[in-house]
Amino acid sequence: MDLKGKNALITGAGKGIGRALALALAKEGVRVGLVSRSVADLEQLASTISTQFQTKTSYAPADVSKRDEALAAYNHIKQDLGPLDILINNAGIASFGTVTQMPPEEWDRIIQVNLYGTYHMTYVALPDMIDRNSGSILNIASTAGERGFATGSAYCASKFAVLGFTESVLQEVRKNNIRVTALTPSTVNTELAANAGLKIGEEHRMLQPEDVAELALATLQLPERVFVKTAGIWTTNPQ
Repeated sequence: MDLKGKNALITGAGKGIGRALALALAKEGVRVGLVSRSVADLEQLASTISTQFQTKTSYAPADVSKRDEALAAYNHIKQDLGPLDILINNAGIASFGTVTQMPPEEWDRIIQVNLYGTYHMTYVALPDMIDRNSGSILNIASTAGERGFATGSAYCASKFAVLGFTESVLQEVRKNNIRVTALTPSTVNTELAANAGLKIGEEHRMLQPEDVAELALATLQLPERVFVKTAGIWTTNPQ
């Protein structure tokens, strides 16, 4: 499917995977709506896209864990770009600790951003996609949504939930020609991973945000009659 001229909204767009997704889509001629909590990151990315690719951008600072902010961001970008063809729920946070060591507020925050952020933006975007009988939704999950590990209860719970949410939504909206996909990367060389204390290893060996963006792009470019339900991408030989 040719993506040129499509409209996309990406959450968590300011850094890491979200930034790489925005650049990859803009290169294909997609008009990109950028959502992040950091205004500075959004302004810098929008400027880069406008300079390098001459495609239209819109951005809205928002905490997608809050439904009113997600709705306001969606409406702002829709007004600027037009109806959305693509939604990518990428916003996420990570921290690790045992169940008894992690403060409940921190545990709650991970669920709120990673799960409720995905839910809130999907909730506001789906009605328009259903009305148009078309659309693609990509949810960025993780291998942590497929297998739990010690100190990962909050993060794993959030990503397991994203996978369950994705599968449930796809069964609801397939009849409306809406494709819903979950991507499950292993650890990606991002600021989020480094700040969370994950082992990154040698730069040239590690899974990069651009690799995830390439997989997302390939998924979106498939003919509209098919979709990828779940796709994992791993570092070949982590050190």
